[in-house]
Amino acid sequence: MRARSRARGWAVQVLYAWEAHGRSDSPVDVLAEFLRERRIAETSREYLDQLIRRIAEHRREIDGLLQDALTNWRLERLSAIDRNILRIATAEMLFLRDVPARVSIQEAIVLAEKYGTGESPRFVNGVLDAVMHRLEQRPGRSAGRREGS
Repeated sequence: MRARSRARGWAVQVLYAWEAHGRSDSPVDVLAEFLRERRIAETSREYLDQLIRRIAEHRREIDGLLQDALTNWRLERLSAIDRNILRIATAEMLFLRDVPARVSIQEAIVLAEKYGTGESPRFVNGVLDAVMHRLEQRPGRSAGRREGS
C-alpha cells in the first residue's frame, strides 16, 4: 500500500502543477510530463495514472460534490493544495471500489499534514467526512461501498 500513498503524493504535485499552468491543458498532459521528467517508481505509476485520469474525466462531478460539502466556502477560494487533496480523496470515494472511504480520508489527512498548513488536516477531515456521508445517502449505496467506473 505504500506505493499508493506515494502515488497520492505525486498526484498532489501533478494537480498543483496543472493549476499553476493555468489549467489550459489537461492534468493528464501534466502527468505525462511528470512521468518523462521525474523518477516515479513503477509500483506507483499505475495508481497515479488512475487517480489523475479519474479526476480529469470527472472533475465537474468531483468539484460539485466537494462544493456541496463545503460550508461557507467556495472551492476555488481554497488553497490549491487543500483543493487537490480533496479531489484525490473524493475521486477515490466515487470511483475506486477497492479503497474504503475511511482509508481515503486518512490518506488525505496525511497529505494535508505533509503539504498543507497547520489547519489543513482538520479542514480536509471535516470536508471529506461530509462527502462520505453524502455519498452514503445516495440511493443504492451502503456505507463504505462505491460505484465502479
